Amino acid sequence: MDIKNNILETIGNTPLIRLNKLTKEVRCPVLAKVDYFNPGNSIKDRMALKMVEVAEQDGRLKPGGTIIEGTSGNTGMGLALAAVVKGYKCIFVTTDKQSKEKADILKAVGAEVIVCPTNVLPEDPRSYYSVAARLAKEIPNACHMNQYDNLANRLAHYETTGPEIWRQTDGKITHLICTAGTGGTITGTAMYLKEKNPAIQIWAIDVYGSLLTKYFRTGEIDMNEVKPYISEGFGEDFVPKNYDMRFIDHFEQVTDRDGAVMARKLAKEEGLFCGYSAGSCLQGLLQLKARLKKDDLAVCILHDHGSRYVGKIYNDQWMMERGFLEVKTIRDIVSARGAKKLISAAPEHTVADCVELMKKYDIEQIPIMQQGEPIGAISQQGLFKKVFDDPALKNATVAQVMEPAFPVAPFDTAAEKLRLYITKENGAVMAKDEAGNYHIVTKYDVIAALGN
Repeated sequence: MDIKNNILETIGNTPLIRLNKLTKEVRCPVLAKVDYFNPGNSIKDRMALKMVEVAEQDGRLKPGGTIIEGTSGNTGMGLALAAVVKGYKCIFVTTDKQSKEKADILKAVGAEVIVCPTNVLPEDPRSYYSVAARLAKEIPNACHMNQYDNLANRLAHYETTGPEIWRQTDGKITHLICTAGTGGTITGTAMYLKEKNPAIQIWAIDVYGSLLTKYFRTGEIDMNEVKPYISEGFGEDFVPKNYDMRFIDHFEQVTDRDGAVMARKLAKEEGLFCGYSAGSCLQGLLQLKARLKKDDLAVCILHDHGSRYVGKIYNDQWMMERGFLEVKTIRDIVSARGAKKLISAAPEHTVADCVELMKKYDIEQIPIMQQGEPIGAISQQGLFKKVFDDPALKNATVAQVMEPAFPVAPFDTAAEKLRLYITKENGAVMAKDEAGNYHIVTKYDVIAALGN
């Protein structure tokens, strides 16, 4: 029987999946090492387990001890899984930049989570690096894993990630593309692959606001490079000891917006529901596509799962607030067609009056307004059916034949979401602007907006 003794035995051996739609303009095949198939849904499971095992071997982590770590969430999850199986406590220190989902997941597996400010220097006593180090000194029988400088981090990828990619590609890989954070994944994997074939190119993907790219190019740690950025899970404001830049051939920077948008495209066009760094990794490769030749074989590492980012990059409102998502809204539709008076009718108007309005303005839906508020509607389709059944109704008042009022949506509702309001039976939606004026949007307006 093929039975795992515990959850830790399921770490590794993740699939390599060909990308098809997003890489059409790339001359060579592009494969994704999809590491959200690990039990903790990220590549960090590999190094978390390795750090625990090494700490046990050298005596730093003793039975009943407490694991302390500064983490953006994924390393914490891997450590928490190891702690559950092996009987340790966990205290994780993270930043207020990280998604709420990450902290909630860590708490769900029994960890204590402390949130620290993002925009402080690493040596600041409030930084999550400093807080983690302080707790490790203050708490008895505690072990600070320090994924940044703990070389067990890159050792895990030298022993597992590199060999898996080499085996899965039959040794034909020519390029490895990976986001650069703690340095463990890219350095450890690169060390193994370059042992097998020194010609393999290793491309590190960084974010604007991180100092790693300039350090790689100049050897200078320039704090003027450090600026706030939104991307999660990669980029640094210092150089972790896990880096050995001799194994990296190129650094490429990606914007916060491009990484977030590409992550959403991975989900919609490839069916890969990944995190922020995955989108940035692929975006970086596409920025470098001119360097790839037909006979090359590129492998991108997709680090973690999109469930950690549902409140951020997969949330339309969050994306729009940061200018990352060019979403057309009711406001845009109304603005694009120019200032137009709302054509409406009152309950006391006749059906014949409404028919004349429809002819005059070439419209199919008329809201029925009373004291400035919609109370009903007349549609060409509904009116035709009623008058066809009873021709005398053309002289009736609107109040006698009107249909329910069109639904009212917020003025900033995305055009893509109007399908929830506009149906086969209901051909329009209304919205009120900041001045209190109502506007009507029909299915034809939505089709025109989405087509442009």
